[in-house]
Amino acid sequence: MRAAALYSAAGSLLLTTLATTAPAQGAPPAPGSAEARGTAVAAGRAAAAGIAFGDCPKAEDLPGGMRCGTVRVPLDYAHPDGKQLRLTVSRVRATHKDPRNPKRKVPGQGALLYNPGGPGGSGLHFPLVGTVPAWKRIAGAYDLVGYAPRGVAPSAPLSCHDPGVFFKGPRPAPTQPSDAYKKERAAEAEAYARGCAERAGESLRHYHSLNNARDLEVVRAALGEERLSFMGASYGTYLGALYAELFPARVRRMVFDSVVNPDPAMVWYRNNLEQSEAFEDRWDDFKEWIAGHDAVYGLGDTPRQVQNSYEEASERLAEEPAGGTVGPAQLQGAFLRAGYYDDYWPRRAEALSAYLKGDPQPLVDQAGTRTAKGAKGAENANAVYTAVECNDAAWPADFEVWDRDNTRLARRAPFETWDNVWTNLPCAYWRVPRQRPLDVRTVPGELPPTLILAAERDAATPYEGALELRRRLSGSVLVTERDAGTHGVAGGPNACLNGHLEAYLLQGRLPARNTSCAPRPEPEPSPAP
Repeated sequence: MRAAALYSAAGSLLLTTLATTAPAQGAPPAPGSAEARGTAVAAGRAAAAGIAFGDCPKAEDLPGGMRCGTVRVPLDYAHPDGKQLRLTVSRVRATHKDPRNPKRKVPGQGALLYNPGGPGGSGLHFPLVGTVPAWKRIAGAYDLVGYAPRGVAPSAPLSCHDPGVFFKGPRPAPTQPSDAYKKERAAEAEAYARGCAERAGESLRHYHSLNNARDLEVVRAALGEERLSFMGASYGTYLGALYAELFPARVRRMVFDSVVNPDPAMVWYRNNLEQSEAFEDRWDDFKEWIAGHDAVYGLGDTPRQVQNSYEEASERLAEEPAGGTVGPAQLQGAFLRAGYYDDYWPRRAEALSAYLKGDPQPLVDQAGTRTAKGAKGAENANAVYTAVECNDAAWPADFEVWDRDNTRLARRAPFETWDNVWTNLPCAYWRVPRQRPLDVRTVPGELPPTLILAAERDAATPYEGALELRRRLSGSVLVTERDAGTHGVAGGPNACLNGHLEAYLLQGRLPARNTSCAPRPEPEPSPAP
């Protein structure tokens, strides 16, 4: 997930974890192991059963034209006859229409399965992209298929905490937290880890990335596909990389969009350190953009002045939360999301400007308390994220390691560092046996050619992750969006990137070598509040 330049800056602190991480327990199964045999059994059953598509679950608010069904997968692949989970799958059939030539009937190419990342994200809404102009040619050739991975509602949903209180604001967001505050948050993290264990019981240990990859193989079989066409974004790229390592002969086409660094040494503690540093650079990009539109927002005509405006708002919110719910942490969370997607920049800048001018409502609308339904979904996503990342690999078990590494990092990257710590700290108190990350590497001819897409200044999955995956997957080609930082670039406004995506998915054609595209246009400022 993290960029090369960032690793050199953070490398010294990362090395402190080598002797202090909790030992990993278990290892990826070798071919012929119980899990491999169990996967083959489950895939055979799924191929025979297929998927009975019908109406979608009402709670998912999916349109009537989309069809849904379920696929049975073992909770534990070492025991394929034991407890089963039902994964919900959504599908929209290929249109067989060419938007450039209405008279031409497009031949079908089977199913394109998608994972949006997280871990904890649901792909059930993915088939709706077929209505977006940039996706219509792909939707003409492919059945667009999404699914809710294990643990993600409605696929045997996980929960670790009462969603009614988990996301309630306001909260502080100190960039230099006191020892007392650190102790308070560590106690919360330990309680959260305990809640995961108590609510999920013995099942908790089976929610991890290797089982997610095995689930993909079972879903492929249930769809009746001999080989898998797959697109993964963010964490979905790591899932795809594991699938490519475990089932290379089953890969047809594979797109990796915004790439997690798959180096086993980076999964997941080091990846998150790199992410925190990358978000500082992206926050600088955002401040520079706001400063360039000072005539619109009045937040300052230099990044330093914009930072001062942000800090002034945070201080005011600490004294009197906006709408009673938006404190410094809610402000930081809203602006962190703008680090993922620059489409958010105008609205966030507008909300900050309005707040400082006396109108808190835009900020409350963008950063305020979730609805009950939204809180439930967000807590479920957070529970799956925590379970998968904590189960996947060893983490430092001593808070002193987290404190030392992140205190150093926060001196140069204060924007996200401590928020990232609080998100992942339950893994320090995890009492479930861990997996050992799989060393993904393919040799020439083992895997069909694959396409890697990445934005050069992506903070959520820094660019080094794309370079690392390119080194590890023989025959892969990397297409870079230069000097851009939006997380998730496929099917967006960049016609150059979309051209490479279409050429690969529709024709199996890749550039002869790694290449790049000019960046998308920067967002236009919204009207002054």
